[in-house]
Amino acid sequence: MGSKSKHRKDHEAPPQQEPQEAAQADMPAEGDATQPPQAENLRASLDAKEKEAAENYDRYLRAMAELDNYRKRAARDKDDAIKYGNEKLIKDILPILDSLDRALYQASEVSVRNDFEAFQQGLELIHSQILGCLERHGVVKIAAKGEEFDPDWHQALMQVETPEMNGNRVVDEYESGYTLHGRLLRPSKVSVSKSVPKEDEGQ
Repeated sequence: MGSKSKHRKDHEAPPQQEPQEAAQADMPAEGDATQPPQAENLRASLDAKEKEAAENYDRYLRAMAELDNYRKRAARDKDDAIKYGNEKLIKDILPILDSLDRALYQASEVSVRNDFEAFQQGLELIHSQILGCLERHGVVKIAAKGEEFDPDWHQALMQVETPEMNGNRVVDEYESGYTLHGRLLRPSKVSVSKSVPKEDEGQ
């Protein structure tokens, strides 16, 4: 009997594995070289894109900060240009004020009160200083008296009949005109000569 029992055991089928165990046996081990690299490549690509996005955002923040600083600096420069734009002109006017102060001081002295010629020379000096200051800043006085009347530069207040001048000439200037870098600031206010009829010239 012992031999028959042994014979049956040799011919018996091996026990079947459970389905779950079979599936686990078919799966490749973690880290196996035969595993597809798609997941690792996707992870690496995602990390690279996240790093690039972070760098771009950092550059964006820096650009916005620089733009904000530029706007503030431009606003300050504009305010300074408005506030101190006439600084050079004012510096050129200060010596003229000094001359006026000296002229007023000398006019108050008893010894100078009767010296009108000296006082007049002082006023002429101040006048020339003012004109020179204005010319350095592009302001030029318009020639008027004796010139031909030009409506672009002269404003006629009246017409005057005078045999000493031909018609349409500036006889007198009541208020000087000026230009700024060639642009009219204000016209000269003048009187203009009127042609005298020939029959009236002999009377």
